[in-house]
Amino acid sequence: MVKPKAKGWFAVTLAASMLLGACGSGSGDAQTKSGAASSGESGEKVSFTLGYASGDPAARKAISDTVQRFMDEHPNIEIKDISDNSASSYLDWLKTKDAVGEFPDLVEMRDTEVFADAGKIVELPSDLLELFDSPPEVEGKVWNAPLALNVPQGIIYSKKAYADAGIAELPKTYDEFLAVQEKLKASGLSPLVVGGKDIFHMGFWVNKFLIDDVYAQDPDWNSKKTAQEVSFADDNVVQAMTDFKFLFRNYVDKGWLSTPDNQTASILVSGKAAQLFSGTWMFSQIEEADPSFEYGFYAVPDREGHVNVIGLPSPAGWTLSAEAAKDPAKTEAIKSFIRYFFEPEQYSLYLASLNGIPSTKEKVEYEASPAMQSALDLMNDSDVTKSLAINNWWGENLIPPQFRNWFYKKLQEMVASDGDVTDYMKQIDTEYDAQVKANSM
Repeated sequence: MVKPKAKGWFAVTLAASMLLGACGSGSGDAQTKSGAASSGESGEKVSFTLGYASGDPAARKAISDTVQRFMDEHPNIEIKDISDNSASSYLDWLKTKDAVGEFPDLVEMRDTEVFADAGKIVELPSDLLELFDSPPEVEGKVWNAPLALNVPQGIIYSKKAYADAGIAELPKTYDEFLAVQEKLKASGLSPLVVGGKDIFHMGFWVNKFLIDDVYAQDPDWNSKKTAQEVSFADDNVVQAMTDFKFLFRNYVDKGWLSTPDNQTASILVSGKAAQLFSGTWMFSQIEEADPSFEYGFYAVPDREGHVNVIGLPSPAGWTLSAEAAKDPAKTEAIKSFIRYFFEPEQYSLYLASLNGIPSTKEKVEYEASPAMQSALDLMNDSDVTKSLAINNWWGENLIPPQFRNWFYKKLQEMVASDGDVTDYMKQIDTEYDAQVKANSM
């Protein structure tokens, strides 16, 4: 697919400017180059370990390439990448590494409050704060160098499949979306591919329905659930999970439980399925699988025709471990790498690999495809409600750290067994309360 260079560059830069401008009035200070005061320049070898969520192949390669370029330019600094792309749960992997004394020195942190409360990480060094505009705070502190801003998730669809099924217009309501699924099914295709073997992938659809029926109306629902003021068995959550179950039982490819996330792009481009619900990071994987594949992207509307997407900032990104922070030489080496990572010439390559939205003050440009432009339009549309996934809230809205994976697996069981939604929601509500109680002891 040919990407419109000038238009794409402007769109990505504009989107970042608008989003970050809404968070704060940054001065746009230029970044300090990584070569300045870099540890290891005196000749002494410095080494640190690096860990990140490596489930996405494009992001994994982009980070790995950046690490290699950095070491080529800084021969006295060694970065040991200990990431494991075979782990189904990144949180569980991090806890295991901590238990065996191998917690990464520099870690991509997603459960910031959990590890901050445990004393495993430290605040982002103050001289790195200048790189970003008002990053989210946890307990009044900035802990992370955000890799990118959260991007919307939606339907990535085969234009050929839509045309062959006689779908001339994109759906404007959820009922119209279901009508699209019927047309695709009647054409002989599996309407939707889902990488259910990887538990994180389940969250894409789960949170689409939770956002529509819960968070779009009440962003503080999690804190109310923790206080037992609301329940998973309430009508709005039951409705959300009823829609989730109906979609999976009727329109998702039958092999979804055994399909890994990294195979979804090939299944889509091969024509075995017509659509994939995911984020913009999948665009590069799709184009790599088949450069000639024509696809589009849109957010699935709710029943009233409103559009609600993931898009709020969250406290996540590169974070220093408490242990590494005790070593001044190691800390300086890590800071040097972080500055290098966010230099525009390096950062643009990372963003382009997963069609990300920059988190830095300094403008970053890369080529954006028409599908990415659709995502940017969603982010810049004030009528589109921006939210977060159930496990990305923090503070009073933080959920028990083990709950997300348990919840998603329970929903898999509910779909596979054709279980009663209300009964399952009661079980889930009971488990949530038990985990809250266990964490408070």
